[in-house]
Amino acid sequence: MVYRKIIAERRLPFQSVVTQTLDEKIIAAALKNNPKEIKLVTDKNENILVDKEQHPDLYDWAVNG
Repeated sequence: MVYRKIIAERRLPFQSVVTQTLDEKIIAAALKNNPKEIKLVTDKNENILVDKEQHPDLYDWAVNG
């Protein structure tokens, strides 16, 4: 029945819905807050160096993930 309907109407008998992945939702939420652009400094082992006093949120993210 479904194939007959597709052939008769020349379209799918339902609307396709694309939902956002978790990563896309996180990125959209982060961009919504208009984050400041901060240049990250790393040491020779590629560890992020962040000034705790100047950027406490970024420091917390760098330490705790």
